[in-house]
Amino acid sequence: MSRHLFAPHSTIGYTFVPETKVRVPHESGGYLVRVNRSGFRCDREIDAPAAPGVQRIMLFGDSFTAGDGVSNAKRYGDQLETAIENIEVLNFGISGSGTDQQYLAWREYAEPLDAQLTVIAVLVENIRRVASRYRVWVDVDGAEHIYAKPYFDFAADGSLELKGVPVPPEPMNTQSLGDDEAEFIDRGGRFEPLRKLVRATGLKKVAQRISRYQPVPEYGDTDNPAWKLMSAILSQWVKTVKTPVLLVPLPTYHFVEALSDPLPYQSRYAELAASIGCHYHDPLADLVAYPKDERRAFRFETDIHLTPTGHAAVARSLAPAIKKILGDGSTS
Repeated sequence: MSRHLFAPHSTIGYTFVPETKVRVPHESGGYLVRVNRSGFRCDREIDAPAAPGVQRIMLFGDSFTAGDGVSNAKRYGDQLETAIENIEVLNFGISGSGTDQQYLAWREYAEPLDAQLTVIAVLVENIRRVASRYRVWVDVDGAEHIYAKPYFDFAADGSLELKGVPVPPEPMNTQSLGDDEAEFIDRGGRFEPLRKLVRATGLKKVAQRISRYQPVPEYGDTDNPAWKLMSAILSQWVKTVKTPVLLVPLPTYHFVEALSDPLPYQSRYAELAASIGCHYHDPLADLVAYPKDERRAFRFETDIHLTPTGHAAVARSLAPAIKKILGDGSTS
């Protein structure tokens, strides 16, 4: 999604431009983005009270939750409102953000709100984003720009310390970054030059199968620094929230289409949820149960984001877990 749709935020890094209503060009033919007064892609205002008898869910995530590629109503968060009676979903998803920034969005905007459930949807590749200090954005002309982001690090006493704030609104001068800082630039994945070559030559799936590609190796070791940071952020977030919390690891297509082994990330998030005592739902088993051709239709032809069909499948997986947590007030 284009950077011009976002407004700088000194703590989070950015939000959507408040009260935006724009059609975004896309391979699907385009999709409508509507943003509320607070700068989130949500048809509801976060400061408006819920209707009597309606239970409120606060939903956090990145572009897979904010809904890059689809109009607001087609997202899994919005589809949950159809699948479950008497609920409303406040979507706090921010495209391109890390779980650290989503936690900061909760602290800045959502902490005082009245709700019955908080859903933290962690796209599994976000483990790289929480370990980064800078993020690459590509403009409409294909030029790369590097923006700083807020980040957490461990203080001497083991507590989390927020750094990089206030976040500068302008792109960084990469020449001013030393080699040590350049290591903290998130460019969107491992082996990026090879990935670009494979995409260009049309051999992506073949290369992944041959190499047994693991897009998120950080989950393979409980002592991995990125996992330690991710788990600490989630632990602090969950322990601070007043509502029940549902932790949901969202798989990338590598796992939905059985190109990569999901066990490492599944083990880490299941262990974490058990240790901090929050609710947990892994949608992967439901998603891989669909036939191969249907699973491929969960993402666009070139854009890796969820199609309306993919969002519907995620909503169908989540709905029973959410009904169980909310109880009789949400039965349909």
